Amino acid sequence: MIKITFPDGNIREYNSGVTPIEVALSISEGLARNVLAAKVDDQVVDASTPIQNDARVQLLTWNDTEGKKTFWHSSAHLMAEAIEALYPGTKFGIGPAIENGFYYDIDLGGKEFGSDQFKQIEDKMLELARQKSEYLRKPVAKADAIAYFQEKDDEYKLELLEGLEDGSITFYTQGNFTDLCRGPHIPQTGFIKSVKLLSVAGAYWRGDEKRKQMTRIYAITFPKAKELEEYLFLLEEAKRRDHRKLGKELELFAFSEKVGLGLPLWLPKGTILRERLENFLRRAQVRAGYSPVVTPHIGSKELYVTSGHYAKYGKDSFQPINTPDEGEEFLLKPMNCPHHCEIYKTKPRSYKDLPLRLAEFGTVYRYEQSGELHGLTRVRGFTQDDAHIFCRPDQVEDEFMKVIDLVLYVFKALGFHEFSAQVSLRDKTDREKYIGRDEDWEKAEAAIIKSAQEKGLPYVVEYGEAAFYGPKLDFMVRDALGRKWQLGTIQVDYQLPQRFELEYTGSDNQKHRPVMIHRAPFGSLERFVAILIENTAGNFPLWLSPDQLAVLPISEKYEDYANEIYLRLQERDLRGYVDHRDEKIGRKIRDAEVSKVPFMIIVGDKEQAEGLVSIRKKGQGDLGSMTLDAFMAIAQEEIQQLTHDR
Repeated sequence: MIKITFPDGNIREYNSGVTPIEVALSISEGLARNVLAAKVDDQVVDASTPIQNDARVQLLTWNDTEGKKTFWHSSAHLMAEAIEALYPGTKFGIGPAIENGFYYDIDLGGKEFGSDQFKQIEDKMLELARQKSEYLRKPVAKADAIAYFQEKDDEYKLELLEGLEDGSITFYTQGNFTDLCRGPHIPQTGFIKSVKLLSVAGAYWRGDEKRKQMTRIYAITFPKAKELEEYLFLLEEAKRRDHRKLGKELELFAFSEKVGLGLPLWLPKGTILRERLENFLRRAQVRAGYSPVVTPHIGSKELYVTSGHYAKYGKDSFQPINTPDEGEEFLLKPMNCPHHCEIYKTKPRSYKDLPLRLAEFGTVYRYEQSGELHGLTRVRGFTQDDAHIFCRPDQVEDEFMKVIDLVLYVFKALGFHEFSAQVSLRDKTDREKYIGRDEDWEKAEAAIIKSAQEKGLPYVVEYGEAAFYGPKLDFMVRDALGRKWQLGTIQVDYQLPQRFELEYTGSDNQKHRPVMIHRAPFGSLERFVAILIENTAGNFPLWLSPDQLAVLPISEKYEDYANEIYLRLQERDLRGYVDHRDEKIGRKIRDAEVSKVPFMIIVGDKEQAEGLVSIRKKGQGDLGSMTLDAFMAIAQEEIQQLTHDR
């Protein structure tokens, strides 16, 4: 007999060799009908995999992330079967699950392929799914695997086989399709009830621009037709909210090929939005005891050699800048932290000086591949709301929890109410990509987990996601469309103080190393703005709106009164514009609505005669006539309420 421990801590005994699906049947037939795969200890396996020893077991359904990934990876195999049936001779690269759905890279041998062929493949996939073919796993000797794909003349699978050891190779077969695959897979194709091919793109084999370009087909599947309908609705909503589209319409930012790919140009309205975000955080940082600093956009190559960034990222960064002095090299700044270490070293530090909190809105540069660039979410030059806290070891947990409070304050003020935390630790086995002593890593990891627990944060642990110099706590925010984004991050670092030989004099009059905490509540300001645009659909809270109001005179007779009104509003730090165009008032109102201006102030004969204004609020309509002081009080109260800055 073996003991199976379930996620809720419940333990049951079963015969050795029991499978997850048999475990599910022992609980209920309803559960068994929904099991897609299982997590045995830390490994996701087929629901038919025998369990030989005591184990922790989680039965995975559509409601679990790993369950969805298994479902979508199995769907990729089903799509490949449909494509092979419709286009014999097709060669296949890889077909992984992604965040939403899956893709498969294929080589059609020069045949044209476009969206007009999507429905044919969708129909074939559903036809095959109804056959309820099992996904059958089979270990295969390397020689046999090579022979199989040589016969199919599939050079892509043969290349993948080159890196695999004999004894570790498995095939999966469903229906008439066999693929090289580690798995796991869902029990059978009948789980797949709805299919949608989403797009087609070119993709270089193994991401190498020198290799052949394959056809990448993106698709998504669901166990219920209704879920596909809901997803397609969200997809359309996402297009409507796309920050690239809204950024252009609202005149926030632009890109220019002459300036360079991935280097955004902030237009006046976008700059106002950025400045308001920065000022909001600056005020919060002053209250939290941070000191502002400014560092150059470049640094000596030796600075990043010392920090370790050059060894880790040098090949993927902008290449060194050579000066007229022979051998002198500079780099565009990829990180702010090495500069802040040098600021720390500008004078001797005592234990009484710590914690020292240095904050900077610092622009950094990283050479992202052109194919990876995407609006503001993936750029080559971006500004981080970066800060580094230099503290004593006994101050780490307290400082870490204070940063958590700051991140939560930012999220609340900006309307991000659904979030989770991810504790990102080192890979369990591959330690080569990390620097520093195990002892320091263990202390840093323990401090992060303890802080998250004491703050009551819902968190998950992800191995292999740590920065090369230390573990971190990443905040994953869910937006209005249910998408998850990684925003704020906090990292504990024992390594850079060591590499830069940072010291402070302790109460024992001896020299000690400080610990460094990296933090960025926004992360990348560019990426944060992109997510904010999409989360609000461009309807920013009043305090953030570039144009908070529009003063709309009914005709040119009332322009002087409109200008007078606007001057008084500016004195109270309320910003917008006066619409002087020779247009009817209805057109002016519609244009202000399209531009997502929160308040419209309409002035005409009655308003001018009585010294009043007529107020219209976006999304609510007319609020009636009132004095300008009464309106300004309404606006100021809304701003204070939204920023929680009373």
